[in-house]
Amino acid sequence: MAVGIFDSGLGGLTVLNAAQKHLPDVDFLYFADSAHAPYGVRDAEDIYDLTRTAVHDLWDRGCNLVILACNTASAAALRRMQEAGVPDGKRVLGVFVPLIEALTERQWGDNSPPREVEVQHVALFATPATVSSRAFQRELAFRAIGVDVEAQACGGVVDAIEDGDMILAEALVRSHVDALKRKMPEPQAAILGCTHYPLMAETFQNALGSNVKVYSQGDLVAESLADYLKRHPNMLGEGAGGFLTTGKPSTVSDRATQFLRRQITFEAA
Repeated sequence: MAVGIFDSGLGGLTVLNAAQKHLPDVDFLYFADSAHAPYGVRDAEDIYDLTRTAVHDLWDRGCNLVILACNTASAAALRRMQEAGVPDGKRVLGVFVPLIEALTERQWGDNSPPREVEVQHVALFATPATVSSRAFQRELAFRAIGVDVEAQACGGVVDAIEDGDMILAEALVRSHVDALKRKMPEPQAAILGCTHYPLMAETFQNALGSNVKVYSQGDLVAESLADYLKRHPNMLGEGAGGFLTTGKPSTVSDRATQFLRRQITFEAA
């Protein structure tokens, strides 16, 4: 009974890890499009085509529900895929929803007019493609008013994490936080708008300061998924769990094992 989790690379493992803890009886089929990572520097059409191909592959393997554990794919491809039509009995969901639910303290089904929320100054750290899409700001505007969002495109961070160069990743995070704080000196909250970034959560928190609430996606997405499956048990597919990659399985397996500190073995997609 597998649920599909898709990411351009290894960042979605932070979502998978949290989901496995929240839903120990559910199998997950993880798909890393490592051959085409990172998505954050690609154009919207390219991101859409790659995402659509991977999602259809997961559906064909028996996953009724696929989670886009990639903010860039969620920003550039999700709405277009849903508007194009999804096969009967299949669903594809993104990772923005749980973040916005947490930030605005209102459920996704709440269609009341936008209202003021406690947090007024928000820093958004994301890939260049996610920032340019303005998808987060658009979805937030449906539910909250008066929120100032300052977005910082964090070029290079995903590449460094995928390459296993955490020293470079830490240096880049500190540089991007410094650049953000020059534009917004006192953010009240920060959104880590890429599923790779929770691996650097401590570095983000230290650079931002202890007074800034940092929202990370793993647990939020996992809790939302658990609630969704409770309401839609038919979304548990018939496929088997596992790990697939379009990249070199041995290399991706080594990186994944390093990230999660447990043995992960990928197979060729």
